[in-house]
Amino acid sequence: MSDSNVASAFEAFLQGWLMRQRCHLDELISAQQEMTDFDSIRGLINRVICHYGQYYEEKSKVAQNNILLVFSPPWFSSLERMFLWMAGFKPGMTFEVVNTALEDELSQEQKHRLIQIQQETKFKERELNDELAKVQESIAAPPLLEMARSHGRLCLEQIQGGPSVDAESNISVPNTLKVALENLVIRADALRRNTTLKVVQVLRPTQVVTFFVAVAELQLRVRAWGLEKDAQGGC
Repeated sequence: MSDSNVASAFEAFLQGWLMRQRCHLDELISAQQEMTDFDSIRGLINRVICHYGQYYEEKSKVAQNNILLVFSPPWFSSLERMFLWMAGFKPGMTFEVVNTALEDELSQEQKHRLIQIQQETKFKERELNDELAKVQESIAAPPLLEMARSHGRLCLEQIQGGPSVDAESNISVPNTLKVALENLVIRADALRRNTTLKVVQVLRPTQVVTFFVAVAELQLRVRAWGLEKDAQGGC
């Protein structure tokens, strides 16, 4: 399957995934407003966690096909791509969201545990940043971001009905770079998921609902703004 077809398939998946995201958001807001029993809340939380797991599973398939696609995804708006770190959101953003959403609801013990997790996360983020820099230096690779942007533009043009171009023949990724980047993205995604799960374990079920509402609203808001700006001709 060509890269443009892979990108089109993931974009179709993403559209369905975002529709389910909105449905989960409605359920989460309802759970916030109603006296929902804990068993129902836990069931909803598990469904939301599985929902995000589906995203990572599909994304990993794209990365295996061509790693550059996930570094500059043509299915994202320009604004969404500005938030990317190692082919996804920066794990540290989790703490900004949880502290904003639950500022007055966290106990001192919860705050202490979240600070510990945040420090561990920052350390692992720095490790991944350093390893990415070393990968490029060791094989004298061209700037990764520019490679990814060029590849993403080619795929986007084909998706939008532009001239048929073999993107793979224009952007050649050395196998050593491909393997190294795939490994880094796997580890970065694991850090994203594990950070979120650790935060969820610190929170009470009702707090988790509030946290997930804030995450979903932020994601959907950024996407809507980004698509609107792109439609207007720039971000």
